[in-house]
Amino acid sequence: MNLPPVGLGTMGIEEPDVIATALECGYRHLDTAQIYDNEVVVGAGLERSDVPREAITVATKVWADKLEPESVQQSVQESARKLGLETIDLLYVHRPIETYESEVTLPVFDSLRDAGNIDHVGLSNFTLDELETARRILESPIGAHQIEYHPLFATPELLEHARRHEYPVVAYSPLASGRAREIEVLVEIANRHGTTPEAVSLAWVLQHDTVVAIPKASTRSHLEANLQAASLELTPGEVARIDGIECEEELFPA
Repeated sequence: MNLPPVGLGTMGIEEPDVIATALECGYRHLDTAQIYDNEVVVGAGLERSDVPREAITVATKVWADKLEPESVQQSVQESARKLGLETIDLLYVHRPIETYESEVTLPVFDSLRDAGNIDHVGLSNFTLDELETARRILESPIGAHQIEYHPLFATPELLEHARRHEYPVVAYSPLASGRAREIEVLVEIANRHGTTPEAVSLAWVLQHDTVVAIPKASTRSHLEANLQAASLELTPGEVARIDGIECEEELFPA
């Protein structure tokens, strides 16, 4: 599936006006999840916007305690109701843990797609082995794989898998949960470009083939800044410097 370079991560957003403002600024990919407890907020923001529904990709995720077949069906109906949607564009398995059983869970996602309840099946926080198992079981193509990805935590092997099998990687926490401004390399590069370390972090993420990002922002200025970061061009040397940061810090481990 085709996704814009920068979408909106909505975890922690509690006001529909933020969603409506994001759409007004030009966002066309909204990412939420059952566990964020704000699908109603996202739905209300969609309702307040004049942007045509067909122009927006809305994604949500089924949490790990609802991955048994009956629970998937019921929770997805509830998600669609909260979002005010007939069809969810992209539905993820949020994490392959707890009640997840690949042979049991994934066919339900296929059936939801066959029935027109969802358009694309997504996976989130999967390992290479889990991705390969999912590819074997799913009849649907992988619509996207959502993973934590930023200068402090990168998994190039997952990007290579996405390139090889032609699906996008959706990077969450591309600003390292606010830590981008503390990374000396990013600060130096930002000063050279007259921009912010956050913009450099986001530009570096987007520099990778097949990768799009969903930074969270709540104010118009930050929403606009994140969109503008997509046009920031880093030199090969700058990309290599960021690649060389010797720190592997996963902020959201399973």
